[in-house]
Amino acid sequence: MKTASAAALLLVGQAACAAVRPRNYTTIDYNLAPPNLSTLANSSLYDLWRPKAHVLPPSGNVGDPCVQYTDPKTGSFHVGWIMSQGLGGAMTDDLIHYQDLREDGGPIISPGGVNDPVGVFDGSVFPSGIDGMPTLLYTSVSFLPIHWTIPYPRGGETQSLAVSYDGGRNFTKLNQGPVIPDAPFGVNRTGFRDPWVFQNSKLDAALDSTQGAWYVVVSGGVHDDGPSQFLYRQYDPDLQYWEYLGQWWHEPANSTWGDGTWAGRWGFNFETGNIFNLNDEEGSSPDDEVFVTLGTEWSYAPAVPEVSANHDQLWAAGKVSKHGNITFTPTMAGTLDWGISAYAGSGKEMPSTSQASTKAGAPDRFISWVWLSGNSFGMAEGFPAAQQNWTGSLLLPRELSLRTIPNVVKNELVHENGSSWRVAHNNASSLVQIKTLGVEIANETYNALVSGPSYVEPGRNLSQAGVVPFNRSPSSKFQVISANISFPQSARHSGLQSGFQILSSNHESTTVYYQFSNESIIVDRSNTSAAAQTTDGIETVNEAGRLRLFDVIPDGAQQKQIETLELTLVVDNAVLEVYANGRFALSTWARSWYANSTDISFFHNGVKDVTFGDVTVSEGLYDAWPARH
Repeated sequence: MKTASAAALLLVGQAACAAVRPRNYTTIDYNLAPPNLSTLANSSLYDLWRPKAHVLPPSGNVGDPCVQYTDPKTGSFHVGWIMSQGLGGAMTDDLIHYQDLREDGGPIISPGGVNDPVGVFDGSVFPSGIDGMPTLLYTSVSFLPIHWTIPYPRGGETQSLAVSYDGGRNFTKLNQGPVIPDAPFGVNRTGFRDPWVFQNSKLDAALDSTQGAWYVVVSGGVHDDGPSQFLYRQYDPDLQYWEYLGQWWHEPANSTWGDGTWAGRWGFNFETGNIFNLNDEEGSSPDDEVFVTLGTEWSYAPAVPEVSANHDQLWAAGKVSKHGNITFTPTMAGTLDWGISAYAGSGKEMPSTSQASTKAGAPDRFISWVWLSGNSFGMAEGFPAAQQNWTGSLLLPRELSLRTIPNVVKNELVHENGSSWRVAHNNASSLVQIKTLGVEIANETYNALVSGPSYVEPGRNLSQAGVVPFNRSPSSKFQVISANISFPQSARHSGLQSGFQILSSNHESTTVYYQFSNESIIVDRSNTSAAAQTTDGIETVNEAGRLRLFDVIPDGAQQKQIETLELTLVVDNAVLEVYANGRFALSTWARSWYANSTDISFFHNGVKDVTFGDVTVSEGLYDAWPARH
């Protein structure tokens, strides 16, 4: 994936943008048809598609989220990202508003040292490390290119330490060599990067470790064998030496979880692995089930390996056991974000003592960010990057939990090999409980998104095919749309499609709908952008993600019914995030051109009756960066 982010900037020859926020104030009339955008002046499209409630630097490229931690001295939460010049970062005390750690948006650590002459890749932070200060373990890069399709350059990626003495604004590299100077001996690796530091009581017990020991998982793989996570344990209190514990998780090359329906491909190389615990309630706990989020790299042509934009952002839950080596064995797996350009998810436990959690009254929890690549990991040739002067964004912070679906009818929909759920309560009753990964916008973030002016659109019972306009349209392209959509039992296995048409005008529109034939939420972008007709590099392919709506008998009901589709669409200018039923996320770009492309309509193909209820539109969103000018 480093060819998809930091290393891609070198591998595909992208130029780095300045770390300041220059604009070109040339007037463009968005009521007229678009020209070829690549002919416009640099920075002239800065505001056209830029989100305002998301995390991204003032300008330039953004890549993997990383460097997350809660500062134990201030309680502020820090989130970072890969950028052209190293790693950038910001801090927040509420998961709503952010402040750049560097006033000019510049890097908190840059390449150019003895250990990292050509690159600084993802890193993870010990909140109280060396001298009790935030200490960053990061991938220090000496040689490029690096990719699973080519021979690995010896010594290309190592893991080094840096310490911050100024509240995370600068990380100073230690005057020494890497603390993990190479991959395990004899491993013909595809990659060896993205160290993630964590503590885990299950590993402590299985390994007879000192309680509270630190572990590091480094992501990568083995050529002609498959992707792996390499596990290390703290050996000394100063974090200088790390004991290798083996490939605690390995999968065959380009294999899948089940048939790949619910969790894509394990691919050839793992990246950005995070390991954490979730309990039955919201929040995280070190004593509960072990979860992993990870990125995977793969290709349609493994026999002739080629650099491609094929990536999956997955999650897995499983068991930790020790039979000789310590191992992680998945028991269920799924997709963290179904978006084609959504990748490199990474997060951190946010304790209840952090400023954000204290203000919200939240328990300990795991908060995760995902990167939304702005140019298909550097593969979108012709995209007007210079005219936009920024590329990509981090998605909204998400709270991950172990989610329970109650009162599920025990039928053929429940039991499926390779699914993203497990039956947690199965007895003689005809109903069961199902457990899966919960994925929702962090509570305080969501509350802020819907805190502006809002209106309720009357519900609809639709039976005829067509597009039914809302009574009222938003005044801008910053909005949250939420609704509950109910389907008759006869809709199961039908060709029914129902949802919403958004960012709509006479010239362009995006349609988001549930499709029963393949149990999927579809984002139809075929008519999303008039600019795509004049300019290369603006993608219009449809996006899709799987969501099974189970048969349920809610408390007090007598008959089974299809689970209600609880749909939330966050439209932050051109960033579109789709959430459903507390367990589904799909993020993409919807780059409308015309200023009046703000209409919303109900969409239905008329195969079966459908009921739309609790339809609410919140307008305006909020500015996540009040200190930026």
